[in-house]
Parts: sequence; structure tokens; C-alpha cells
Amino acid sequence: MNRVIGCRVSVKLKLTCLGWALSAFATVLAGCDNPIRSTVRVDGSSTVFPISDAIAKQFMRREKVEISVKVPVGISGTSGGFRALCAGKTDIADASRPINAEETKSCQDNHVEFIEVPIAYDGIAVVVHPDNSWASEITTAELKQIWAPVAEKRVTRWSQARSHWPNEPLRLYGPGHDSGTFDYFAEAVVGGQKMREDYSASEDDDVIFGELAKDRDGMAFFGLAYAHKYEGKLKVLAVDDGNPDNGHGAISPSVETVRDGSYEPLSRPLFIYLNKSSLVRREVELFVEYYLARVQKFAARVGYVPLPERAYRLGLRRVADRRTGSAFGGSDSGTIEQLLSQQTRN
Repeated sequence: MNRVIGCRVSVKLKLTCLGWALSAFATVLAGCDNPIRSTVRVDGSSTVFPISDAIAKQFMRREKVEISVKVPVGISGTSGGFRALCAGKTDIADASRPINAEETKSCQDNHVEFIEVPIAYDGIAVVVHPDNSWASEITTAELKQIWAPVAEKRVTRWSQARSHWPNEPLRLYGPGHDSGTFDYFAEAVVGGQKMREDYSASEDDDVIFGELAKDRDGMAFFGLAYAHKYEGKLKVLAVDDGNPDNGHGAISPSVETVRDGSYEPLSRPLFIYLNKSSLVRREVELFVEYYLARVQKFAARVGYVPLPERAYRLGLRRVADRRTGSAFGGSDSGTIEQLLSQQTRN
């Protein structure tokens, strides 16, 4: 009896082992048919987010798949994206301004080399609630009067910015300090990296719109693409840079005025920054190739201004040559084509 039982146990064990073996073999076969799964990490500017997110989603849905890749796109702000890039925690940083000297040093200290690629132009829109009946345009001098550090807790009513505007409360909304939009606006309007602190801040432009949508007396600023996104639900102010030599007065932000440079000083370039060491991974290389082949189309689709064709060719050459460093030196003086061409010759 014991031998019979032993035989049955032995057969059962063998069948179990055979089942495990077949299961393992099936897993191996499945691995041969299925693509490798991996992740490309993108983080940074909420302004660049609509472009990167749209391209990432299409990339993950593509039909001919060599490698199955997840591409999460974060919105920690331009400064947050640079911190992650320089710490080696992300593969691509979205940025709405050039990398600055302090951030470049951080990357150098951490032995992170980056490749800078301009992808589009954008304008910063100054917006108010649609029920605001008194403001349709504003000067850069008035913006400075409203947003400068000395205005904190002092300029709190519309009439203080322009005497014939109503004596109504003025409440402000805008990006936080980690945003490249904040940095650019502060530099262009206030002339430095500081602005008043007593405003409602968020790294998410959708949140800024949500706050402004509830406040008839509010004013906000964010990327032009978000003004397009919420067209009809807010009012965009024309901006007068106060330069009498221009002879054009207040200019409304649009694709045309950003492209021709007349919407000054609130037009700017947008970028992605690639971690050079990440490009050795096939999935990152594939995504970057896919991104740069389509960014011109997607930039226009989500409301930004595509670069001239030559600028894209120069950007592709920087990636192909693994050309590291910034052509901008922490600023955006000169056209993108001029700066890229100059660095290519050096």
C-alpha cells in the first residue's frame, strides 16, 4: 500500500514539476515575442508639458513597437526639472527658459552632461476675468508697479495701477518660484529674479486658471498656450512695452506677434534638456528621435509657435553630435538660430 501511495505521490510531483517547467518555458517564449518594457522619465515646465505629454502619449500608442516604453511627464516646474536632471533622476527636463549658471554648476558637480534643444517659441499672456470691463491693455511699467517686491501689501487695488481704473481689490495669481514662466516674467517685467510674494502661486497653470475663473477682480499670467486653451473663459490683455521707437503701442499675444517679435518683452524660447548618459539606453534614444521628428507639428497643435526649419536642423545636429552645454549662457539674447549656429562653429 505504501508503495502504491509513494508511486502516486511521485507521479503527482513529476506532473507538478513538468507544469512548472512548461510555465517557465511559456514565459520565455512570451518574452521573445513581447518587447522589452522600460521607462523614460520627463519632468519640468508646465508650459512645455502640453507638447511633451502629447508626444509621449502618441509614442506609447505607436504601432510598430521595438521597445514598449512608459513615458510619464511631470510638471515640477522648470527649476524642479533642472534639479531632477542635474541629480540624475530624470532623462529629459522640460524648460521654459535657458538653464542658468547655478544649475549648470550643479550638473557639473554631479557629473551630469546635458544637451540643450530649443523646441518652440511661446508668449506669456497677462489675463483677467472675462467680466473685467475696465482693462483691455496694460503697460510693462504698470505690470512692474503691480508685481515688483515693493508693491507687496501696498498695491492692492486696481486704481493704484492706473488712476481711472476702479477702486476695486486687485488679487494676483501666477506660477510659483520653480516655474520658468515666473523666472522669465520676473526678468522681463521687474528686471530681476524677485517679485512680490503676496499672490496665489501654483506650478500648475490649470490651477491658476481655476482660481482666476472665480475672481472678477483677479489678474494672472501664464503661457500663451493656456490662454488659447481657455479662450472665451478669460480675457487676454494687450501689452505695451513703452518703447516709443516701436511705434505700435499695445500688442496682443498671438502666434503671429510672437513669431515676428513684436510681442515684447514677453516672448521666449522653450526647450528640452537631455541627460547625455541616458541616450545610451535604446528606449531614450528612440523617444528623443520620435520627439524631435514631430515637435514642430505638436508645438503648433497645442498653441505654440514652431521654430524656423533651420533651428530644428541645428537642434537635431546637436543631439547627433552629442553636443553638450548651453548656447544661451543663461540668457536668451539673439535668435535661436544665431546662438545655435555660433556654438556649432566654436
